[in-house]
Formats: sequence, structure tokens, C-alpha cells
Amino acid sequence: MGCQGSKLMPCCWDSQFKAAVLEAPDIENEENNEVDNVPAFREFTLEQLKNATSGFAVENIVSEHGEKAPNVVYRGKLENHRRIAVKRFNRMAWPDSRQFLEEARSVGQLRNNRLANLLGCCCEGDERLLVAEYMPNETLAKHLFHWETQPMKWAMRLRVVLYLAQALEYCTNKGRALYHDLNAYRVLFDEDGNPRLSTFGLMKNSRDGKSYSTNLAFTPPEYLRTGRVTPESVIYSFGTLLLDLLSGKHIPPSHALDLIRDRNLQMLTDSCLEGQFSDNDGTELVRLASRCLQYEPRERPNPKSLVAALTPLQKETEVPSHVLMGIPHSASFTPLSPVGQACSRGDLTAIHEILENLGYKDDEGVVNELSFQMWTDQMQETLNSKKKGDAAFRQKDFKEAIECYTQFIDVGTMVSPTIFARRSLCYLINDMPQEALNDAMQAQVISPVWHIASYLQATALAALGMENESQTALKEGATLESKRSSVTGKK
Repeated sequence: MGCQGSKLMPCCWDSQFKAAVLEAPDIENEENNEVDNVPAFREFTLEQLKNATSGFAVENIVSEHGEKAPNVVYRGKLENHRRIAVKRFNRMAWPDSRQFLEEARSVGQLRNNRLANLLGCCCEGDERLLVAEYMPNETLAKHLFHWETQPMKWAMRLRVVLYLAQALEYCTNKGRALYHDLNAYRVLFDEDGNPRLSTFGLMKNSRDGKSYSTNLAFTPPEYLRTGRVTPESVIYSFGTLLLDLLSGKHIPPSHALDLIRDRNLQMLTDSCLEGQFSDNDGTELVRLASRCLQYEPRERPNPKSLVAALTPLQKETEVPSHVLMGIPHSASFTPLSPVGQACSRGDLTAIHEILENLGYKDDEGVVNELSFQMWTDQMQETLNSKKKGDAAFRQKDFKEAIECYTQFIDVGTMVSPTIFARRSLCYLINDMPQEALNDAMQAQVISPVWHIASYLQATALAALGMENESQTALKEGATLESKRSSVTGKK
């Protein structure tokens, strides 16, 4: 990635550092980070979460992991257009439904803007699912270890560890000091580029009782002895994250401590950070990491002390996170494609022309399983309804088009995202925005990565006066269209 060697000269060690960290004054950060725009925890039905994720479509998978408690995380969208992350566990991961519900309800009481807050859960039959706020800008692991355009800046790395310490302090104050397998994959970035701690890791692990899935070299020594997670174990894991951010690599703590003892800090520091920080700043972070990685748990600092130690180190505090990260921000977003522009300004005439020219090209690949009996009995009538609807749509007789397309949809032998999109536009032209929104969302259920469905949702939401939600849908449509274009361009 073209980074040159960096220079970080060791400084004298401050003998008072340990006492200063362990006995830090209170830092008033909790009130500032409370949130009031996140809904209260609730229980969802399996049907609601199926609809939100387009039937748990593979296109909506965000991550798959966990050998001991296998799970898949999906992105999704609720009926009120709130974007969510849905974690679906293996059927036997939580055999005790009462334990699962108690844990989820407890974690679901937490509300803080340093967390990807838990919004709800689902417990039906063998199904166990968690629902959290969706974080659209990847994980710390992605930005730190697998970056594509720019390495993470020093100021942003300092912000990550401070925000993470604030998250742990908040959870500790609320009686949830235990965090399972804290690592770079548990830190997520929201739409503003701010780091947040996933609440999934606050759930006690299920049947297997294992709390660490990472390499044993990164596991707290006391966990290897007892198999139990303690608040001090979480601080040890925080220390490994400090090393990750300092080095840009996932270095085993034992190796890192050897480098620190030998004063070989140049080997420990990410070469991409050259010139971005002073020797003193780097040494302070190394000191803090070494305290977190103490063999004896009682020798490690607590979250409040971490916040106190990290706050004075912050740089470029006036610069928004999305700028430091080089992430496009929703506030500055402008759709560039003709269909995106038409939907953003609510130009229904232009949308009609685009849909008419598009035809049914985007229905290719939609599965329609029909028996021979259904074909002979119903297909001709269904196709006639579609044909009449298309003629009415072309001639701009939108009420007739609604009627014909409804006949096609009600028969149910075929599904077509394009027909739902066309009927959605017809509803918009007839001043029926809620019906239009329902159809646009149904088009997305059938075809989860179809940008037209998101764009039409944006137009319908704007007509309903839901401007923020409209902008989110518009951005989503542009993202899907961009991905589609890049895939098409590679073929």
C-alpha cells in the first residue's frame, strides 16, 4: 500500500502513569451521549423480519461468522423505513428461549450514541434473532486492515479508542460491564463515520458458553485459566485494539509487549502514520496499551480511567468523522443518474418515461415457478391483464393501469417487480402515496438490490412528508445503482 517506514523514538517512562490512570477523575460524557431518537426495545414477529430482509435474501447478508454459535447478519428495512441489522442465530444456539429474551430485553434498555443500539428481538419456535441499528460504513477491521483508498488517519484512530472507551464506560455504569470477544469486527461506523460498539457482543453467549472465538494468542490469560469473562478481561481486549490501531496489524499481545520492553516501538507503529503524531503521543498510547495488557487483572485500568487518559490526546476534534475517514456524507449526497434525479425532484412524467423505456428488462432472473396446470388454466388470463395494463400505462391511463395490474397481481401465479414499480407510479400520479410506497417496498422484497424500487420509495416518502426517510432511500438507490454499474462494467 506504499507506506514508508515511520519514526517513533521511545521516551522516558512516567512512573506516575499507572496511578494517574487507575485513579482518574470522573469524566462527564454519559449525558452528552444519551440518545432520544431511537425507539424503545420491542419484540418482532418472524414475518416482520422476513419482510424487512426480503425473505433473508443472500443479497442482504452483511456477515457470516461464529463456529460455536453460527449466525448470519442481514441488512433490512422496517415498514417505517428504519434501516436495521438482523442477526439470525443457528437454530440450536439459544435452546432456552427465556434466557434469550431476558438477555435481549436487558441489553435493549441501553441507549447511547456510542453504541449500535439493540432495537428488538424475535423468539418464535426455534428461531432466535436480534435487531439493531444498521451501521452502513463497515467495520474497524475493514478500515484498519483491508483499506482500499486511504489508511485510517491518526486523529481518527484516537477518536475510535476514545468513543470505544466511552461506550464501555456507559455500559459499565448501566450494569453491563461484560463484553464478549471485543475485537475490530465489533466496532462499526455509522452514516456520519462515527465509530460505535456493536451491542451484539453484550449478550451472554448461548449454550456453548464460549466468549472468545478469536485466536488464543489474543485471549485474556485469566480466561484461558478459568473460562470466565470478567470486566478486566474486557480491558485486556481493549488493549489488543489499542495495538491494532497503533500498528495497523493484528499483533499478538505477547509479541507487542516484547517490542515495548525492548523499546523497539518503531516495529510496533504503523508505517502509514509517519509524521502524523509526536513521539509523546505515540508513547502515551503504548503506555496505555501495556497497562491494559497486564497479566494480573487487578493491575488494569477501568473504563472511566481509559476515557480520562484518552481525552487529552484527541486531535482535530472540530473535523467531522466522515471527513477524517474519507466517507461520502449523506448531507452532501446528490444522485447523478437520470432516474435518481427524476425521483429526487418528484418528476412523475420523467419517471414514467424512464419506466416505459426500461420495459421488463429488470425482471430477468426473477423466479416464477408454475405448474403445467396453472399455465393452462390461468396463464392466458394473467398475461392478458398484464398486456392491458401495459397498454394503459403507455397511453397514460393510470387508473385503468392500476386496475389491470391489480388483476395480474391478485392472481398470484407470477411475480414481477416491474409491475409493482409501474403500479407504484400510477398510485403516485393519482395522489395515493401510501399505496405507492407499499408497492415500491414490495418490488424490493421481490428484487432486493433493484435501485428503481428504492428510488420510488424515496418519491413516495417525500410525498408523505417524510423527508429524512426519503433522503435515506434516495441514497440507498444511488448506492445500489452504483454497485450494479460497477458489476456490469466488469462483465
